[in-house]
Amino acid sequence: MDRPFRRGVLDCAPFVLIIVPFGALFGVLATEAGLPVSQVMAFSVVVIAGAAQFTAVQLMAEGAPAAVVIASALAVNLRMVMYSAAMVPHLGSAPLWQRAGLAYMLVDQSFALAQATYEAQPNLPVARKVAYFAGLIALLFPTWVGATWVGAVLGAQVPESWGLDFALPLTFLALVGPMLRSRAHMAAAFVAVVAALLLTWLPWNLGLICAGLLGMATGAEVERRMS
Repeated sequence: MDRPFRRGVLDCAPFVLIIVPFGALFGVLATEAGLPVSQVMAFSVVVIAGAAQFTAVQLMAEGAPAAVVIASALAVNLRMVMYSAAMVPHLGSAPLWQRAGLAYMLVDQSFALAQATYEAQPNLPVARKVAYFAGLIALLFPTWVGATWVGAVLGAQVPESWGLDFALPLTFLALVGPMLRSRAHMAAAFVAVVAALLLTWLPWNLGLICAGLLGMATGAEVERRMS
């Protein structure tokens, strides 16, 4: 096994402890919302974005208009645009078919681990960077899909006392915390959190969208002033 690939597999292994309950919870909630197992699985395979999937399913269960569901899911996934831009200096010279596959598998965990590794080893050849990223997703993707299937099949049989919903905030705390390395990052996070709490009264999770936009605007402004 190629060394960068093996390292990628080992680096992402701890996230399995979070992805399994995270994926299973989505499967449970999606089936409880009325989706058949086939649609639940298609959701996880096509979208591969837990936060956006949870948002969409919750809004669908509340009877929100399709436009609101789509806009909310896209807003939650806006961070993927920034992730992609951050990967260009490292993977932009890779062949198109490799970039397409890596873009499909770009999720919070793979981005966070890849970005940290690439910054620590700036002279790593592109082929090895691709191999490392492939190692990350080799474990992440089947784990996510398999956990979703388990949750979808079990459905309401999973008791509420298990508290699987801890996985969602825990995942983002583990990913975002180490990335708050500048004043702009911390300002953006602070404004987004405060705004999200103050705007909980808005229907269909629109407060989350507004909070995200305010956080990004704050971070950009602080970065501009510092530069």
